[in-house]
Amino acid sequence: MHFMTALKAAWQQRNSLLCVGLDPDPARFPAHLQGRPDAIFEFCKAIVDATADLVCCFKPQIAYFAARRAEDQLEALIDHIHAKHPATPVVLDAKRGDIGSTAEQYAIEAFERYDADAITVSPYMGRDTIEPYLGYDDKGVILLCRTSNPGGSDLQFLEVGGSGGEKLYERVARLVAEEWNASGNCGLVVGATFPAEIARVRELTGDVPLLVPGIGAQGGDIEATVRAGRTADGGGLMISSSRAILYAGKGEDFAAAARQAALATRDAINAHR
Repeated sequence: MHFMTALKAAWQQRNSLLCVGLDPDPARFPAHLQGRPDAIFEFCKAIVDATADLVCCFKPQIAYFAARRAEDQLEALIDHIHAKHPATPVVLDAKRGDIGSTAEQYAIEAFERYDADAITVSPYMGRDTIEPYLGYDDKGVILLCRTSNPGGSDLQFLEVGGSGGEKLYERVARLVAEEWNASGNCGLVVGATFPAEIARVRELTGDVPLLVPGIGAQGGDIEATVRAGRTADGGGLMISSSRAILYAGKGEDFAAAARQAALATRDAINAHR
């Protein structure tokens, strides 16, 4: 499955820009899953099966699995998504960034061990550290650009190239769009908490897909996000919500509650497309 082809098909066929983030926190699981050795897989599997027809992609965050020695459950989860929902791409949220030889191993981990369809990476160390991911032409490479956390401004908003020059996040956006995206498999992370910067990144990058975290629990505005980041055909965005959907319910019906939250979020996004 080519990531960009699958993503564009999901935007159109499911009429959805919603990405559900899979950030499993066992402390917040329903009581009937507490203490089970496979609780992380079972929780995420139920969320996936309840929401797959409403999303353009899923985004498991690797730290939530690795911290609990649950990498095998992450592998099983991605296998399940590919087997049961084969038209739904998986973005591995890993935010890797290291020298080329190490990046080669991270690329193998993401694309061969986990069989993810895309990965988030950091551009801070330059193009040679991105090349190993770009070598997988059918996989998505989604680079951090203007992140949703408050501290992102510490570096991303610095001016580069002298007084009145472009800001660092703008340089990243331009490099990706003009130089690094030769295979058409790049995207950018731009937080929903900064709609003006979303609009600027869209201006600089044309139709490059944007992964937009920060709605829901982080407080990003859906209308402002969509209006700032949509492409001319009303697509171009993977708008991610995690906790507000995952933990919408607390009982055995948690997956049904997650579905209702996902449906409401998708429809709120579509109202502004």
